[in-house]
Amino acid sequence: MYDPTRLAALVAVAEAGSITRAAARLGYTAPALSQQLAKLEREAGAALLVRHHRGARLTAAGELLAGRARRILDELDQARHELARLAGLSGGRLRVGTFTTAGIHLLPPVLSAFRRAHPEVDLAVADHEPPGGIAAVAAGEVDLALTHAYEPGGVGPPPAGVVVEPLLVEELVLVTSAGHRLAEGTGRLPVGELAGRPLISSAPTHPPRRGVEMALAEAGATPAVVCESPGYALVCALVSSGLGVAVVPEMVASMAPAPLSVRRLEPASFRRTISVVHRGERSSAAAATLLALLRSGFGRGGPAAAG
Repeated sequence: MYDPTRLAALVAVAEAGSITRAAARLGYTAPALSQQLAKLEREAGAALLVRHHRGARLTAAGELLAGRARRILDELDQARHELARLAGLSGGRLRVGTFTTAGIHLLPPVLSAFRRAHPEVDLAVADHEPPGGIAAVAAGEVDLALTHAYEPGGVGPPPAGVVVEPLLVEELVLVTSAGHRLAEGTGRLPVGELAGRPLISSAPTHPPRRGVEMALAEAGATPAVVCESPGYALVCALVSSGLGVAVVPEMVASMAPAPLSVRRLEPASFRRTISVVHRGERSSAAAATLLALLRSGFGRGGPAAAG
């Protein structure tokens, strides 16, 4: 059984001629799209792409599967429209909560797929910085929300009737200015090497980040600049200007507009889990449909907790 999201990724590469251009068209990062294509190759049991310096081309197996995929995706779109009429998805409103990183890098392609399938459903997207999305779902302010939690760190159980379901786990990595000495080498950098280094401290009082900031402090990392905002754009800009180094999610590092160097850390226990918050069986038809799209695109696990 081939995942439709991965089939759509293959078709996009066939049409765009490169993973980078296909990723931009779909609203993915290039690494995220490459992961989807690698999974599709494992499902197919054959190499589907040949990468070269100008982009990528499909193998004979890739061309065969892409041709079939176009017909399959057309049939699925038609089925979604017909099912929408049966399920009452021909109108109404879907309210989605998100935090900045997910809202920019993860949510757009999923909402685009939802809109193509259900153009008559009004979409509303609201900013809910974690852990605010959980409270927003519990209060009925949004139908579902994207949130995150960091390790090291802790998170309490969700309110009764709310499910927090992991979608994606990413490492936290060190970012430095281009040419910084800590960026030298290819292996993982022991966290202890940050001792005495000027650190851009990202929202140290923000609940999701507090555990990470404490662990960095225990390793001897000295805050040089404290950013009160939990957003990462300013952090990356300050790092790029040489004011210090920072520890950020790898998705943030890969998408930062400022020039940065990236190094993985040892131990690899610094992580961020991105989850979708919903009401389980009490979710509306529209919310359940979007949830299914999120699971097919990013899902790596089942429900983390339910009250």
